Amino acid sequence: MKIRAIEALRLTVPAQPERTAPRRPSWAQEAEVANPMSRYPKVKRHRGLWLPRWEGVWCKVTAEDGTWGLGHTGNGRPVAAVIADHLAPQLVGEDCLAVERLADMMFRLTKPYGSVGLAAYAVSAVDLALWDLRGKLLGRPVYQLLGGPQKERLFCYATGNDVDWYQELGFRAFKLACPYGPADGLDGLRKNEELVARTREQIGDECELMLDCWMAFDEDYTVRLAEALRPYRLKWMEECLIPEDFDAHIAVRRRLPWQTLTTGEHWYTHVPFQWAIDHRVVDILQPDIQWCGGLSTCRRIGAAADGAGLSVILHGGGNSAFGQHFSYATPSVPWLECFVGTPPGVPLEEGWRLPGQTIPKNGWLVPNDAPGFGLEIPQEWLTPFFGG
Repeated sequence: MKIRAIEALRLTVPAQPERTAPRRPSWAQEAEVANPMSRYPKVKRHRGLWLPRWEGVWCKVTAEDGTWGLGHTGNGRPVAAVIADHLAPQLVGEDCLAVERLADMMFRLTKPYGSVGLAAYAVSAVDLALWDLRGKLLGRPVYQLLGGPQKERLFCYATGNDVDWYQELGFRAFKLACPYGPADGLDGLRKNEELVARTREQIGDECELMLDCWMAFDEDYTVRLAEALRPYRLKWMEECLIPEDFDAHIAVRRRLPWQTLTTGEHWYTHVPFQWAIDHRVVDILQPDIQWCGGLSTCRRIGAAADGAGLSVILHGGGNSAFGQHFSYATPSVPWLECFVGTPPGVPLEEGWRLPGQTIPKNGWLVPNDAPGFGLEIPQEWLTPFFGG
């Protein structure tokens, strides 16, 4: 079966009336989070002051018989242009079931302008659409195409700082967003410790606690903060460093042999993950399946990690059907991350769920078993990204 068309699309979900009023605003609405731009006062207060306002991009791959699959990624117009102007013309007419061939083609096609970053986002959307299409053509959920369920259900942890709300939802593992970094000096270091100490007291010793540092630190600050937080038994510290600073990753690993370290959401293609495995700089790899190159790339990362005795926990994997299916079938994946975007009091069903997508219940999740990724998005919600 040949590929008939590949399109970059916008998704417009019909507005839904508010059903449940929040008890208070979500922490993410105004909270400061340490980040790479925190050293610049005019944008320090909130990431929304400097992040690009690019929208999401959907990719639709249609086979000769009219069957179609969907994939999703971010970063708007530049990513949609890579799909529409370059990848689509090269892949139309290819065998739509040859997903490994097509993934390799896209990895190599993007070499002239760099296969990482924005190009990897575009590749991810096409690759996920191809896997969705493959599942629909074969009448099987994607996790079955990957070998079937490897576990009975997926343990989910909650990301965010409204921990009381996540406890109420039934989660038993929590990842905080770190508010302060090197730009905040000793006072920020103290406030970070106070947040972690307060949260540990709140959740007790029977729950896990992690800290997301979102590329905000350097080597010295990472070590100092880790030493200050050692009494609170963090399960891991995440993405402390600028992702391209490989030497700092080696140095931090050497200076913190006792601390579990994780990173990877801003690494693209399988190559940096293989480097991290070879140099043992982290204990858990965290690719984003919608950013790093899609399911085909995550399969490579998962297999390499399994062979090295390391784990993979997708960035935001629980917030998409794509991440849920991959995680359900992959032996090296023990947990699933769920970013809880709903304010306290608003059920998850009223938040980030798309039709056909599973949401966690009491901290556990089992993906849907419909063909492909099981999304039930009507065609009328999709429009061409660049107009008719």
